[in-house]
Amino acid sequence: MAVKGDRAIWEAESEGITLRNTTIGALLDQQAVNLPDNEALIYNYPEIGLNLRLTYRQYRDEVNRLAKGLLALGIGKGEHVAVWATNVPEWILLQMALTKIGAVMVTVNTAYRASEIEYILKQGDISTLFMQAEVRGNSYLESVYSIVPKLKQIADPQTESLHNPNLPHLKRVVLLGDQPKAGLMLYSQVVAMGANVSDQVLQERQASVTPQDVAMIMYTSGTTGFPKGAMLTHSNVINTMHVVGRGIDYSHDRYVSPMPLFHVAGANFVLFTLIYGIPIIPLIAFDPNKEFELIQKERGTLSFCIPTMLIAMLNNPRFLAGEFDLSSLRKVFTGGASVPVVVMEQVKVKMGADCHIVFGMTESSGAGTTTLDDDSFKLKSSTVGKPYPHFDAKIVNPATHEPVGLGEPGELWIRGYAVMKGYYNMPEKTAETIDAEGWLHTGDLATMNGQGYFNIVGRAKEMIIRGGENVYPAEVEAFLMRHPKIAEAQVVGVPDTYMGEEGVALIKLKAGESADADEIREYCRANISRYKVPKYFNFVSSYPMTVSGKVKKFELRKQLIQELGLEEAARIKTA
Repeated sequence: MAVKGDRAIWEAESEGITLRNTTIGALLDQQAVNLPDNEALIYNYPEIGLNLRLTYRQYRDEVNRLAKGLLALGIGKGEHVAVWATNVPEWILLQMALTKIGAVMVTVNTAYRASEIEYILKQGDISTLFMQAEVRGNSYLESVYSIVPKLKQIADPQTESLHNPNLPHLKRVVLLGDQPKAGLMLYSQVVAMGANVSDQVLQERQASVTPQDVAMIMYTSGTTGFPKGAMLTHSNVINTMHVVGRGIDYSHDRYVSPMPLFHVAGANFVLFTLIYGIPIIPLIAFDPNKEFELIQKERGTLSFCIPTMLIAMLNNPRFLAGEFDLSSLRKVFTGGASVPVVVMEQVKVKMGADCHIVFGMTESSGAGTTTLDDDSFKLKSSTVGKPYPHFDAKIVNPATHEPVGLGEPGELWIRGYAVMKGYYNMPEKTAETIDAEGWLHTGDLATMNGQGYFNIVGRAKEMIIRGGENVYPAEVEAFLMRHPKIAEAQVVGVPDTYMGEEGVALIKLKAGESADADEIREYCRANISRYKVPKYFNFVSSYPMTVSGKVKKFELRKQLIQELGLEEAARIKTA
């Protein structure tokens, strides 16, 4: 028992699990030797002419070819390389190859627009951007050309580097595709360049990479609304996925992956399959029909689906008509937002799979707490489980930082192998989040019972979790107030039976101005990611304020739940 007395303190236990001291590249090489003919990476997309099946030996060889190309391109150890793409094969190969040569992969949300990618390129000191030309009507190409007009003037991108005072680190942009575009290299050209790089050169670079080196930077926002790059080391992400397994034999499993790879759960589970030597079968983008088809055709046994995905799957007409054979599916990892009990019940009854609840954050490499396979349904449906092995956790009074009693709410702090190295180029924000003793202040309000099971009861920060995506009110508010007609904006999260939460924008217009919800909604859709666009737009003349002049957002939320008729959604969310 790791619970300490009557206080909400959990002291780390190893549970017989030894942490691993290795790198991502070394893991891939090891599996290519141990399991050379086992399936590793599968894309079953005959409808678009994509049929890829790589064994672990072939997987390593493809990664090595790309890694040599990256070396030929001049990418140095520690250099930041961003990838802006859906779950295409190149994304995973880049994840492996970049970490093999000690470069840092920077993941980019596929919904980002021009201003958002410009921020990442600048704040993240990106030297190379790999991207698709367009995704679901969002032209990445137009966004990049608008940010870097000089890109079009490069005649030979293989020999000429970009020079842009506004983005001093950006040297090149590489296109994932086969249609040449002005100023951009093609991915295939990068791979071809590696033919002149020897095995020895690659081995020497790879040997210089250590488990403590940063492998990935994943951007996550905070209360200021400005994205912060969480630096995750090889050790962080490998041990997170190693510990998730808890000694269970996954060697006969097949993992179907619908999560976007830029998300911590998407990228991490690439490593989960690598650690356990099983195949990963990605969806290029989530689609319920495709998820079911891949589970059926590939005999998938595992998947990770956030609650909104599960709801879409359970309500899919073809699924309801009994078109799919899901007899192979045994476990669904889920989290990223609260999981309604009824969804867990339906997954068990209708899909025949158990839900495995996980709770974490990008800053902790996605790790935190998890339910166990042999936990009762009651525990799985009412808690987010116990801390991972080798993890300390405690719940403190936000004002005094003293541990609270069992069952009392407070802020959840965690400490262990998975806590990020820090925020890139943001030492003050890092110090606010990770204290001198290594505790990560999650900003989540939680309780802990006498058996060490945690329950998340709210958030100290004003983050809205919409369908597993984090939406930060301050960011949306700042954007709305750039509209010429808006004087002030407040954004509040309200419960939603499908998305978990939705945003409400409460807008004060400038004197003499008039606008309606459709006008402001279209303004948002044209300029920020769709998941950040509030569902509701209310026009107000004032806000409830504290004596110190702060808006009472809790009071606003309570009023909105009543005005919008969301009492039932609120009841389900807190049940």
